[in-house]
Amino acid sequence: MKIVVLDGFAANPGDISWESLQQLGECVIYDRTSPAELMERAAGAEVLLTNKVIISAEAMKNLPQLKYVGVLATGYNVVDIKAAAELGIIVTNVPAYSTYSVAQMVFAHLLNITHHVAHHADAVRQGRWSSNPDFCFWDYPLIELMGLKMGVVGLGNTGTATAKIAQAMGMEVHAYTSKAQDQLPEGFQKSTLEDLFKECDVISLNCPLTENTKHLVNAERLALMKPTAILINTGRGPLVNDQDVADALNEGRIQAFAADVMTVEPPSADNPLLSAKNCFLTPHVAWATTAARQRLMQIAVANVKAFQEGKPQNVIN
Repeated sequence: MKIVVLDGFAANPGDISWESLQQLGECVIYDRTSPAELMERAAGAEVLLTNKVIISAEAMKNLPQLKYVGVLATGYNVVDIKAAAELGIIVTNVPAYSTYSVAQMVFAHLLNITHHVAHHADAVRQGRWSSNPDFCFWDYPLIELMGLKMGVVGLGNTGTATAKIAQAMGMEVHAYTSKAQDQLPEGFQKSTLEDLFKECDVISLNCPLTENTKHLVNAERLALMKPTAILINTGRGPLVNDQDVADALNEGRIQAFAADVMTVEPPSADNPLLSAKNCFLTPHVAWATTAARQRLMQIAVANVKAFQEGKPQNVIN
């Protein structure tokens, strides 16, 4: 069986072994594959593994030996699922491998915004503490999370993990979710989206990107938020309207915005969020802890093995 990994570098830049995958068949691994290189590299493969390389209907129709596409991520919008099903090609993903790493990033951003850790550490390195007349100093108001309201949009694996961390820090959890109140963990309060944006001090976006959630955060919803509110997006970039968020920040209508995901990645140099006030962006790394990537690799290989054995798992089509 010929297995081709189209863009393995992001998941495995060299610190994890491919050996377990290589044991399953003839295996060719590429760090990156451009659209122009796709057909040549995928030719003859029964199994393709992709992270961000798009596998279109046209591509699959012209790969007669292709039987399986494994997505090296949870989101699978890079594959034409409908076309794959029509062609009898199984598509799998890797669910829930980065739940705790992403929830951790939510609070990495939140704690940076509330304590300005990086700024103050840099100030110490610059000698400002050594030359300070008092035993301490701070340049920004420091915010305690205890008692603040955390609004979680989407209560799947990552949203639930995020909410539980918020609870542990003494925050009051409000959730926008399709689940009924009696299905929620103890202490979670089901909320409407409007009330969540009106009342919460921190809002974390943890929902999937769909037609209904694209630009869920827009000028209208931003207008509901408190001027002291903090918005965090570790879900998908297009959950927010970039220009609307940048305008709200620059006009002081919300306190801060943090995100690990962008509408276009990498972002264009003229994206308004790159220069907006109190905007903190990380380069889509929440998922990329060593532990999470090891889980991703283990599940991805197990998916291929299960397919070979005629018992495919994590099938999405």
